Amino acid sequence: MTTETGEPTLTIDELAARTGVTVRTIRFYSTRGLLPPPAIGPRRVGHYGPAHVSRLALIEDLQHQGLTLAAIERYLERLPADLSDQDLALHRALVAAWVPDAAEETSRAELERRAGRPLTGQDVARLTAMGALAATAEPDAFLVDPAMLRLGLQLLDVPISHEAILTARAILMEHARSAAAELSRLFKDEVWENAGAAGDPGEVERIKSLSAHMQPLVVQALVATFQRSLRDELRSWLPAGADKE
Repeated sequence: MTTETGEPTLTIDELAARTGVTVRTIRFYSTRGLLPPPAIGPRRVGHYGPAHVSRLALIEDLQHQGLTLAAIERYLERLPADLSDQDLALHRALVAAWVPDAAEETSRAELERRAGRPLTGQDVARLTAMGALAATAEPDAFLVDPAMLRLGLQLLDVPISHEAILTARAILMEHARSAAAELSRLFKDEVWENAGAAGDPGEVERIKSLSAHMQPLVVQALVATFQRSLRDELRSWLPAGADKE
């Protein structure tokens, strides 16, 4: 069975293997409304697509931030109903920037299980360029950024050169750091100094907590702005309507 775009779908067991989320947890998320229902195929078997993979990754990243399930529900409710799996992947990539680094060692066999296919040397090079993994002293072991790996695996078959990936990453990193610096200065001037937090440990903790809860809102604003800006740029050089296909 395939999706409307011709992509193969996954059973719940295959979805669990692809994402690293247990079948029990996937079912729990479905009952909470965090995941859309699967497409029902022959023999009443549920089939899941790329949007489910992206949404599970987004939920996990939000949990790593410390958000409760209730807070995650509210976050997901604010997302547009017609958000594509690519848009969800963009949300996940931006949310991942707030998640502390937690590299873990993974074997090549485990990487291929997560990818759902054997990985070529070019695939490994692309994942490395995206910051999803790094080599270790062992040839078949890698240090993996779990959040970036999920996005990287989805982008493996996108027709873009290795050099373009490196250039795109550099551009995004430069502008993301610039935006973060400006927002940090604004937050410091408007909240931190005005609250007199510098000499009050209790106020410091309160403002740190406030900052953590603001992060998902900032991410959503960045995503919405980026998507609108990208569509505007595409319209400036693509044939009419091509950016909507």
